[in-house]
Amino acid sequence: MFSRLLACLALLAIFTHRLPADDAAPIRIVTLGDSITRGVRGGVKKEQTFAAMLEASLKAKGVKVEVVNVGIGGERADQALARLDKVIALKPALVTIMYGTNDSYVDKGKKAPRISKYEYAKHLRDIVDKLKAAGIQPVLMTEPRWGDGARNGANEDPNVRLEDYLKACRAVAKEARVPLVDHYLHWSRARSKGTDIAKWTTDLCHPNEAGHREINRILLPVILKAVQAKR
Repeated sequence: MFSRLLACLALLAIFTHRLPADDAAPIRIVTLGDSITRGVRGGVKKEQTFAAMLEASLKAKGVKVEVVNVGIGGERADQALARLDKVIALKPALVTIMYGTNDSYVDKGKKAPRISKYEYAKHLRDIVDKLKAAGIQPVLMTEPRWGDGARNGANEDPNVRLEDYLKACRAVAKEARVPLVDHYLHWSRARSKGTDIAKWTTDLCHPNEAGHREINRILLPVILKAVQAKR
């Protein structure tokens, strides 16, 4: 009987040793944001969004990963906070958070943005804190810059208000000590060097395939570093 037990244990050890190295579940990343995160629209297919590109890029680097895009068109930071429990229920390891374009926008006939900069900052902070409490790594992101010639409902350049809000986003990232991916800064620097960033968009606001490629390009190294820290 004892010899049979030893033989069974030996077989079990051999079987366990031969299990594939990638038997672990994939790392799940959720991209939380508005229509810029959702990405899909006229001229942009699902596989051309930065979320899909991020998954493909990580897999190409040998990372077993699943990227779940939960972007909703028109969403603000307060609305994201209201549905955060559903995001947490997906059990991601990391969540990217990108808001500000809708929050800072002034609608036609209005004089003030949809929510104040202080409300925006508070909601971002609450999102970050809630994710951290659930053991999830938040990654804050600034929104891309609007293309030249864009106007909000008050006939203003929407970048003026957006930039002010994104200062608050950067401050939240610094205070909370979470990674920040500064798309606005990247697009602004490209513009200052002569790039017509309107050509990265479908309508001066929403990224086209080229715009999503730029978002993924500067997002990827930050996510790689965060993923390695989670291992």
